[in-house]
Amino acid sequence: MYVVTGGAGFIGSNIVAGLEARGLGRVVVCDRLRDGAKWRNIAGRALHDVIRPEDLPAWLDRHRGAVQAIIHMGAISATTETDVDRIMANNFRLSVDLWTWCARNQSRLIYASSAATYGDGAAGFDDDFSADALARLRPLNPYGWSKHLFDRRVREDLDAGRHAPPQWVGLKFFNVFGPNEYHKAGQMSVVAQVHPVAKSGEAFALFRSHRPDVPDGGQSRDFVWIDDVVDVVLWLLETPRVSGLFNLGTGQARSFLDLASEVYRALGREPSFAWRDTPEAIRDKYQYFTQAEMGRLRAAGYDRPFTPLEEGVSRYVTEFLENAADPYR
Repeated sequence: MYVVTGGAGFIGSNIVAGLEARGLGRVVVCDRLRDGAKWRNIAGRALHDVIRPEDLPAWLDRHRGAVQAIIHMGAISATTETDVDRIMANNFRLSVDLWTWCARNQSRLIYASSAATYGDGAAGFDDDFSADALARLRPLNPYGWSKHLFDRRVREDLDAGRHAPPQWVGLKFFNVFGPNEYHKAGQMSVVAQVHPVAKSGEAFALFRSHRPDVPDGGQSRDFVWIDDVVDVVLWLLETPRVSGLFNLGTGQARSFLDLASEVYRALGREPSFAWRDTPEAIRDKYQYFTQAEMGRLRAAGYDRPFTPLEEGVSRYVTEFLENAADPYR
């Protein structure tokens, strides 16, 4: 049995689909569905159970010995969230509790860290898991800090010789895009936000650069197609000898201008853009460049190629966003 926290969310629901397709075992989703359309992310899946986060501790205790692994994707992922107590309860405390449960019950744990742990990138994007390397990172927002704090807690537990899960992996996700993110509204990927504007033939408004060394639209990210993320998670589940903290991007930064232009091209339209100021509330916390160092995951044995940006955007647009009847996976 495999438990996916945040299993109705964007990355989680795609992992659930991958688990079902691979036939590794029964799949359990832990998430809050509330009153929106988030349930549609898992509507096509054959699930063993769906449980609420507050019911998870008791559910796990009733299923000791049956849980092969917990894939912990549940979190408050909005970088604009300002309630730090809420972030800590969801992103840090729950992660510590799941780590402890997996260690005690010999279940494996794969958890979501984030590229937001790297802050402005001044200390680089190397997934060095040494205590000294982690101490040099300075996240720019509470979300990134909560993820970083748990990475450091794992390092502390390992250094102190405390019990650990038989396999544990933290994945520092960079900018993931793909289907099933529609419930995220303003937090959706740029691809999903550009699509309706490009389809209407209008100009999409990108953030203007507020740095003299970066042109408008030249702000860059390591954009990674969701299928590559799922493939890495499934590979890890099938390779239990591998534990560690790993970046998960492509290793190649691309500009927002490149990304948005590909949406227009996938629709057969000429790219067209307007410019707007980066909101002052996030301007001093805005990352202008991210690029994953992928050497450690490669050294661990993952040797499959990552999907080029152009192919990922084209697939997302043509196979999902243009499928108005059912854009879900």
